[in-house]
Parts: sequence; C-alpha cells; structure tokens
Amino acid sequence: MRAVRFNKPFDLEVTDFPDPQLVASTDAIVRVTATCVCGSDLWSLRGENTREHGTQIGHEFIGEVAEVGSDVRHIKPGDFVIVPFFLSCGVCPHCRAGALGACQSGAIVGSPAVGGGQAELCRVTFADNNLTVVPGGDPGADKTADLLALTDVMGTGYFCAVSAGVTAGDTVAIIGDGAVGLSGVIAAKMLGAERIVAFSRNPERQALAREFGATHIIASRGEAAKDEFMDLTDGIGADATLECVGLGPAMETAFQVARPGSTVGFVGVPHGVAAPMEIMFRKNISLAGGIAPTLTYTPLLLEAVLDGHIHPGKYFDLELPFERIVEGYTAMNERTATKAWARL
Repeated sequence: MRAVRFNKPFDLEVTDFPDPQLVASTDAIVRVTATCVCGSDLWSLRGENTREHGTQIGHEFIGEVAEVGSDVRHIKPGDFVIVPFFLSCGVCPHCRAGALGACQSGAIVGSPAVGGGQAELCRVTFADNNLTVVPGGDPGADKTADLLALTDVMGTGYFCAVSAGVTAGDTVAIIGDGAVGLSGVIAAKMLGAERIVAFSRNPERQALAREFGATHIIASRGEAAKDEFMDLTDGIGADATLECVGLGPAMETAFQVARPGSTVGFVGVPHGVAAPMEIMFRKNISLAGGIAPTLTYTPLLLEAVLDGHIHPGKYFDLELPFERIVEGYTAMNERTATKAWARL
C-alpha cells in the first residue's frame, strides 16, 4: 500500500509499505477514503516532537471497513466509519473515567504500534469501541470533509468548549484561528454562547469564524488584544476561554482575558507553556482540558453533520491528490492553508 513516511524533519514522502494485518482478534483493517494533515503533525515536521525516522505518520482519516478480527461483534466489512485519532480500549480505569487519551492499552494513530492514517489502509485496535459507523454508509462527497473533521479537530474544539464550561448566554473568547479554534467557534455556538470572540489576524479565517458563529473578531495580539477584549466586556472578561494553540503567548492571552472564577479550556499540544499559577490563585481561574476524548462526542457531532446543522469541513481549504499530500504540510506550516486533505 501507499502511505506517508516520515524520514526526518522536513523530509516526508509517499511511498510503499506492507499492507497492515490483523494482530489481535479485536482489530479491524480500514480502507481509507479520505485523510488530512493535522496542525499537530507540524510539530513532527519541524522536529519539535520526537518521532522515529522511517515510520508512518498521520492520525486523521475515515474509510470503509475491509476486514475484522474474530472477536469484533458490532463492526462488519463494508461499514463506513469515523476513526478517532486516539484508539482506546473503553474498559480500563482511565477509559471508564473519561480520560481516553490515557488508556492503559491505547495508542495514537500514526504511532508504530498502529500505523499511520495518511495511508491507503490502517489497522484499528479495539474496533468495537473505536469505530463509529455512519448510518446509511458513505453520505457522499459533499459530506466527506465534514466527517473527516470528526476524527480529531471538531471533537477537540468541542471538548475545549466543554472543558471551559461554555453555557447558554456566555461570552466566550477563542484563542487560535486554526481548525481547532474554528471548531471551538462552532462548539460555542452549539452550546448557546451569546458573544463569541475569535482572535484572528487572517482575513479568510476571520470570515469563516463569523460564518461559524463568531460575533466579534480581535485581530491584535498581546496587551493590545487583552485591552480590546476587556473594553468589549466592560472590564469583566470572558465567561469561558478556549486556548487552541499550545504556545506560551496564547496561554498568556487566555488568562489575561478570562474573568475571575472562570475556566480556561486548553487542547493545543503544549510547547513552551507554563501555567500562570499566581493568576490562577489570585483570580480563582481554573485550567482544564488536555488530550481530547473525541470519541465521546462523535455521535453528537455526527448527528449535527448529517442533519446539516454544522459544516466543519469548510476549513479544509486545500485538497490535494494523495500522492501530493506532503505538499499540504508545507502549506499549513507556511499558513497558506488552514487544513490540507486528500481523497483516496
């Protein structure tokens, strides 16, 4: 099969790999129909995350079940499925507590234990727990990008909003205008927020944020962004704040605009971030989030996509042939694309 191989930082290629095989009786093999590049893949691209050279990469894909193990009971060949980026067993103490990303037997797609999702085929562990079947099968090309968003970024944005405690009538600040931040806008709207303030300097992303439900845009950064937001809220701050970047300046802004007694939700993979403990103490601001248990929210979000209530696939703005998907890494790294993807 063809798959993306990570050779070393800034060196990826689509090349041949052996087809994946069933290893455990609870496994499934999924034939990939669409895959994409995640913003967190860029940390590997730049060498800022440790990744074994010569391995497959990519953790976001949807497809059709090709084969299942003998103990798989609820998934069958031919099912069209959404695959979460992190595969969990569903029964260990951490899974039962809702921390799917800490599953004692789990693995992220794209790790050597599982194989990459930027591929023609991928092995999925604990198939009954992890695969969400799309009712009626593949709904067609118009929904492909929307469903692909449910593998990671849409669920991650929703988890961030839930972690921040977004409720009806809230004023919500969303730091970050990538796919996760834009998903956070959708999520805040779904949860009933009244004022949704997106922090973005990119005109295309600003327009998309407004389409998704943002009521205000702040294009400045640092102290200027904080001052603008506090003026907007009469000095009160945000009822809920979503930090969707994972960098120090973004976290700093998040705590600057959060009102006392509120919560900052964070889902960006942390790089150079330190929690501001003194501010948290003095203003009783909480921090919640981490690795998103996207599987928890897939049924809810799938229903919203199929009903036409949300369209997260609109931030997939660069479609490439699969053989050229590596170009999507460059485009996203240079911020000329929000989300690059390919159909297979």
